[in-house]
Amino acid sequence: MESTTLTILTLSGAILLGAMSPGQSFILVARTAVASSRKAAMGTALGMGVGCLIFAALALLGFHSILTWVPWLYSLLKTAGGLYLIWLAIKMFRKAGTPLAVDASDSTEMNFRQAFITGLLTQLSNPNTAIVFGSIFAAILSHKITLFMYLALPAIAFLIDLLWYGFVAYVLSASRPRQVYLSYKASLDRMSGCVMGLLGFRLIVR
Repeated sequence: MESTTLTILTLSGAILLGAMSPGQSFILVARTAVASSRKAAMGTALGMGVGCLIFAALALLGFHSILTWVPWLYSLLKTAGGLYLIWLAIKMFRKAGTPLAVDASDSTEMNFRQAFITGLLTQLSNPNTAIVFGSIFAAILSHKITLFMYLALPAIAFLIDLLWYGFVAYVLSASRPRQVYLSYKASLDRMSGCVMGLLGFRLIVR
């Protein structure tokens, strides 16, 4: 029991560090929080969590090995994911000059369902995540994975991503961060679009 608890804590720490590292997921949640509403940002955070659950489950089932053994499939998924991120970047850049209402309730930027789908697709856009999960699991788990671990680890990955990005969404959707964003919206949106586009391009060529 102690060994199982230690394993779960170790894996949770590794997953949390991965979630907290800057990337396209953080950019999307942060921008949704300040540009749309807290509700939309929470939808994005939920989508991130579900995407993380899917990747963790796939990694436990050996999907990361398939990506390693079938290079063309890995390249195809990377290219599709990179193009999706570039498409998001173009949308951010094109809407940079569009003014937003100061009151988040007046914003028509994104509803909860749209935000959830965008968050989910953004999380799933990077197949490297499955490989990272697979590497973490291979390094920490024993060769014989129990049914409890098969059920618990995807749920833990989901909760960690949901709680982290939910925290980001809650903090950045407060009035002060939103006012700062509105003051520099055009520049911040163009900067976010450029970073998102570079991440998409990097995903394709890496």
